Amino acid sequence: MKNKKSESQIKSLIDESSNCVIIPHKNPDGDALGSCLALNHFLLNNGLNSIIVSPNNYPNFLKWMPGENEILIFENDTSMGKLKIENADLIFTLDFNDLSRSGKMCDYIKMSSAKIIMIDHHERPKDYALINLTNPKIGSTCEIIYNLLNYIDSDAIDSNIASCLYTGIMTDTGSFRFPSTTSETHQIISKLIEKGANNSEIHQKIYDTFSYNRLKLLGIALKNIEKLDSFPYVIITLSQKELDECSFKKGDTEGFVNHGLSIKGISLSVILIENKEDNIIKISFRSKGDFPANIFAEKYFNGGGHQNAAGGVSKETLVETKNRLINLLKSYN
Repeated sequence: MKNKKSESQIKSLIDESSNCVIIPHKNPDGDALGSCLALNHFLLNNGLNSIIVSPNNYPNFLKWMPGENEILIFENDTSMGKLKIENADLIFTLDFNDLSRSGKMCDYIKMSSAKIIMIDHHERPKDYALINLTNPKIGSTCEIIYNLLNYIDSDAIDSNIASCLYTGIMTDTGSFRFPSTTSETHQIISKLIEKGANNSEIHQKIYDTFSYNRLKLLGIALKNIEKLDSFPYVIITLSQKELDECSFKKGDTEGFVNHGLSIKGISLSVILIENKEDNIIKISFRSKGDFPANIFAEKYFNGGGHQNAAGGVSKETLVETKNRLINLLKSYN
């Protein structure tokens, strides 16, 4: 019932607004872009002036999505991005619940006089939005967007919207294999296919268009995988040198961490990726069962996420981060 009230409030705000800005989190993934694009199509179809402003760029394997070419990249055109935010009367933040996830856009969003709507599926949302439409039990923000659009107008979902939503749900549920996938998820997917989402084609565009260098990098990552003695944990590392040798591009390491969980008996897979430009180690956690990846990431690596999928960062070296991680995991209860 709480969501129905929020959906009704959002409908009212959309009806009385003119200029909308939709914002995904920094380094947007399939769910972030899919939800933003679906909502943007809906708003444009209903006569609103709407635009997506992304904090930064995103992987090439997402650049086929309907309407993607109209996204404004804030780091590439900061002045126009600031202007769009300043002129907005309604701002949607999608697939994140802490304004710090918007990167350099954060302060401009805070200064905006626009009404802010948060739509997200992560735990422990921060208190910055006028309306929160959130549910951490749902596997993707795209699923929440589907329910919202279906509530506002059950005939509103066209083939473009369906394709964007299908992409986000598919990617954030690990192609429907994660525990967050429910019978309702499959019912929604069925309806999206009926609306024009080409499931086979979307899967190929997301998973079957990687470069030769990306496959070489995966080989290096798998060669670097290590299992902790007497623990059901594996750690994968990638140095900046290894990334450079494979002409690394944004998105090339997407999904690498999941390979660790394909090993029988492993309940946690972690990948450490060196980023010399930002002078950090990016960390991704994937777990099975009860290991709370989000709590562990938040407590030790300034991160967060879901119980079975989370991320964090370290400002130590790759070796120091790995050694600290091993010690923490061995003593973690």
